[in-house]
Amino acid sequence: MPETRAGYLTDAGEIYRRSFSIIRSEADLDRFPADIAQVVVRMIHGCGQVDLAGDVLFTPSVVAAARTALRSGAPILCDANMVASGVTRKRLPAGNEVLCLLRDPRVPELAERLGTTRSAAALELWRERLGGAVVAIGNAPTALFHLLDMIAAGAPAPAAVIGIPVGFVGAVESKEALAATTGIEYLTVRGRRGGSAITASALNALASEEE
Repeated sequence: MPETRAGYLTDAGEIYRRSFSIIRSEADLDRFPADIAQVVVRMIHGCGQVDLAGDVLFTPSVVAAARTALRSGAPILCDANMVASGVTRKRLPAGNEVLCLLRDPRVPELAERLGTTRSAAALELWRERLGGAVVAIGNAPTALFHLLDMIAAGAPAPAAVIGIPVGFVGAVESKEALAATTGIEYLTVRGRRGGSAITASALNALASEEE
């Protein structure tokens, strides 16, 4: 493959191929079903940390549930604009809507009335779209907590939850709460790690079965 005078690889396809080959050779993926391993590889590619695989928690049918929902036209509901911006639209199987309502003008008043963060309050505007949707929370632990509270109170259940908020306050606990909730297809990462890049990488893997 062509390389520059400085010796670095410039062929995009070969960079991807080598990257995924390195990830699969270095990461411990043995415990994952094939479809979930493909998503985990993408997540590792998004953060550059092969040890991420050891912290991934999931329900066995989460990838199948998410892909079925996306093929049927379900929206992707995101807690942060950075997550929504990271979704590669051309990979989406049904021209799916990717929605983040954090900047909706109703959110500040909702947050004040509910006594919570704007990220959490924005989820209240999801209610009519929540049933059967793919939910992606990659920033705010309060958003993941609020989602679980909404579902517990009777809100429609999403098809799948990609819950990977990042941080030092509430991130660990919110992901533990997700993993302890029955009846929800989910994928998460234990501990403080998470964020928009990992979450968007998972969504892009869910949107297409190609690696």
